[in-house]
Amino acid sequence: MTDILTVTMNPALDVSTATDTVQHTHKLRCAAALVHPGGGGINVARVVHRLGGQALALYPAGGVHGQRLQQLLVQEQVPGQCIAIAGETRESFAVLQRRSGREFRFLLPGPLLSADEWQACLVQVNELEPMPPYVVASGSLPPGVPDDFYVRLAGLVRERGSRLVLDTSGAPLAAALAQGVYLVKPSLRELRELTGQALPAEPDWLEAARQIVRAGQAQVVALSLGQDGALLVTAGQALRAAGLPVAVASAVGAGDSFLAGLVWGLSRQLDLGQAFAQAMAAGAAAVLAPGTALCQAADVQRLAQQVHVAPA
Repeated sequence: MTDILTVTMNPALDVSTATDTVQHTHKLRCAAALVHPGGGGINVARVVHRLGGQALALYPAGGVHGQRLQQLLVQEQVPGQCIAIAGETRESFAVLQRRSGREFRFLLPGPLLSADEWQACLVQVNELEPMPPYVVASGSLPPGVPDDFYVRLAGLVRERGSRLVLDTSGAPLAAALAQGVYLVKPSLRELRELTGQALPAEPDWLEAARQIVRAGQAQVVALSLGQDGALLVTAGQALRAAGLPVAVASAVGAGDSFLAGLVWGLSRQLDLGQAFAQAMAAGAAAVLAPGTALCQAADVQRLAQQVHVAPA
């Protein structure tokens, strides 16, 4: 039985490399590229699998890049359900500038999906037997997929008695929250965009998260703050964890690893504080690796002992 289903509507081949410095018009000699299967939900499934959980990654894919994506998931032994599409799966490209330590990320929009193609993803979710207790929808929507896609998914998941965990941004995020989800994981930037407020200080962040819960838009808000840690808010409690001091090789995929650790912990029936600690450890472990290699279980176990979760 699968504990967690992930839905990734805009997967990608994540390509990463490094060069001394990034300069316009110049030819930039780069290191050998690293290639990983990517997209929010796919990354979540990869991390859950490494932590010993059961996850199924559902995603639309097509073309040469789509075939490579499937092959890479098979190599990692991550169970997947691919919905074939006519378009070519996108690439994402990250370049580390060695001299400054800065990372530049280039994200393409993705292929145009027909109505039949994106609706087939909803049909596939609805036909799963049994429905996993947790459904994680993560990432952007590609061209052709309506902004209310996650609204439709939320309704379907609720009807089947499962919990939708959402990590997206912009209009699709606002629409889904109006429908209501179990857990949402915005960044501080996304929370500011969602509320239309500056939210200059931590009390403002906390109040904005509480307002989402009070409005019935989500039962749990996991606010990621990058190197400053995270907040976790429900109707009954608010928790704060500081970021862990680790050497950063790449920040790509840290948020996905955080979410994977959190949902994996909840699926194992850990209490909220324990699941939060797993999330913080997974997010910190992810930045130790280049590209989207993501976190390793041994690093998560080690770092989880260093996480301090306290009332916010």
